[in-house]
Amino acid sequence: METEELREEVKEKKPKKGISSETLEVIVVIFLGITALTTAWASWISSLHGGNQATNYTTSNNIAADGNSRYNQAAQDMMQDMMLWNDISDLQLEIVYAQSIDDKDALELAAYKLYYKAVDNLTADMAAAIGWDVEAAAAAKEPVDYVLDWIEQPEAGVSPFTDEAFINAYFEDANAVLEEANEYLEQGKQDNANGDAYNLVTVLYSVVLFLFGIVGTFKSDRNKKILIVIAGIAFLLATIYMFTIKMPTGFNIGNFFIR
Repeated sequence: METEELREEVKEKKPKKGISSETLEVIVVIFLGITALTTAWASWISSLHGGNQATNYTTSNNIAADGNSRYNQAAQDMMQDMMLWNDISDLQLEIVYAQSIDDKDALELAAYKLYYKAVDNLTADMAAAIGWDVEAAAAAKEPVDYVLDWIEQPEAGVSPFTDEAFINAYFEDANAVLEEANEYLEQGKQDNANGDAYNLVTVLYSVVLFLFGIVGTFKSDRNKKILIVIAGIAFLLATIYMFTIKMPTGFNIGNFFIR
């Protein structure tokens, strides 16, 4: 009997294999600290994305307003040029008709009207499209002769507004500005998506904090180890996911300390 009692005492005094409860507590404390830091980091980066989102949306709206204004102005300019071309076309018909009936007075009157209407109102692009030489017209001693020579050119009888490229040229500047506004809008949408992703990371880290926080409520070391492993895996997955999300545009942590 004494031998068996001695064996039991030795067995009780023999240290148990594996991680002790004290070590488990240290591991939990370390992971709680790391998770708290990563949670704060994810929250901060999410707020930076939110700030960039607001800035990009505001910039996009401002640029889009300018682009729309330019588009409306381009549409007005095009309408004015179309009306000018209609007037020039009508005067060309009057000239041709006056030539057909040999009415010199009507011919000269229509030619003078066309000449001064063109000189006063033609833009450089439209003048080039219809073959009107601005410098030669300004230097012409006889407006009637210049107009009659110009009418003989092929470009004089064709509306420039049949050319799609000519029409699109009116809106090139406006479209470029609107495209820039759209780029800021898309960047804002991306910032919004990235901010939401970081918010999800924050939620995952909160779950990890909860799991580590309740480890101490379990008496069994086995249950504690299982919970720590689950929390550790969750922490690892959340961290890996966080590193797949883009940082805010132009982010440089040094800028927050150096002013």
